[in-house]
Amino acid sequence: QVQLVESGGDLVQAGGSLRLTCAASGDIVSINVMAWYRQPPGKERELIATITNGGYTHYRDSVKGRFTISRNNAKDTLYLQMSTLATEDTAVYYCNAKSLLVAGDYWGQGTQVVVSL
Repeated sequence: QVQLVESGGDLVQAGGSLRLTCAASGDIVSINVMAWYRQPPGKERELIATITNGGYTHYRDSVKGRFTISRNNAKDTLYLQMSTLATEDTAVYYCNAKSLLVAGDYWGQGTQVVVSL
């Protein structure tokens, strides 16, 4: 089992920056891929960025060039650096971890980001 706890969500003005953090604990050695998802108000949850154990990253088109996903060397902390935030980025942001070995799919509780004009 893997436990994920997000933090860093806040109210920020459009054009501003914010960094989200996801602390992972438990069987973190089994994790193959970590990701950030978000769920805007009234919409479905969407994938915005992924990072593999090898450091390969992939981003949703709408956040490319503005968001950066990264992990620390111990691979127990996931980050999402967000810049040039827009009102469309308002959402609950979720951390996700997947383990192919144990077929695990783990989620955090989410952290709220609100971008105001």
